[in-house]
Amino acid sequence: MKIIRYSDASGQIHHAAQQADGSALVIDGDLFGRYSVSDRKADVAKLLAPVDPRAILCIGLNYKFHAEESGMAIPENPVLFMKSPGAVQNPGDPILLPTHLKSNSVDYECELAIVIGKKATNVSKEDAFKYILGYTCANDVSARDWQKNGGGGQWCRGKTFDTFCPLGPVLVTPDELPNPNALKIKTILNGEAVQDWNTNDMIFDVPTLIAFLSADTTLLPGTVILTGTPQGVGMARKPPLFMKSGDSVTIEIEGIGSLTNPVQ
Repeated sequence: MKIIRYSDASGQIHHAAQQADGSALVIDGDLFGRYSVSDRKADVAKLLAPVDPRAILCIGLNYKFHAEESGMAIPENPVLFMKSPGAVQNPGDPILLPTHLKSNSVDYECELAIVIGKKATNVSKEDAFKYILGYTCANDVSARDWQKNGGGGQWCRGKTFDTFCPLGPVLVTPDELPNPNALKIKTILNGEAVQDWNTNDMIFDVPTLIAFLSADTTLLPGTVILTGTPQGVGMARKPPLFMKSGDSVTIEIEGIGSLTNPVQ
């Protein structure tokens, strides 16, 4: 099932199940508890990010060739950093270039995002899929100057500006994507494919990430995990290729769809 989150004409927020003809049927209940698909058509006034995250956990250097292009060693354990839930942006809404802490080095990163569906602590790799509500597209937007030089050695400052975590357009349940580590993944900037790879290049696959992140740590329902980006980021290009006002950036993942945002 493909699930959307939307606001209706009165501003109320709902979830709905997307249908083959492009319409959607309202979901009753709680996605993180009991829910059912009704026969009522959704009144979609605005498409929203498919989840309002409790937390956003991000994995760096999780694709072999991206680690190589970054000049970094293959990590022994997943490299964890975080974004604020306030960084989330809806499909179609703009990625805003920072002005108060100005950056001219804002980069794109296509990523597969996992949404945790129930409380997860010390989950084994064998049981990891039982805790996944679904998958969506993410853009781990990164101000490289603040990430590398302005954050005191931590990545978060350059990663968590407002609008730096577009999510969407839909949340796809695991029954439709039985192997999340065999999906084509792509970034398209102004009509040109700048990243074009496959999630089978992950150093740490989806079950390994959930087991690692839940070890001695409770992942609450609604936690979003960004699983890393493949090679082709703007920072590693010669000359570097950063986003600028007027650009359009699209993240495409096989089986999920396309997430497009303008840049302002």
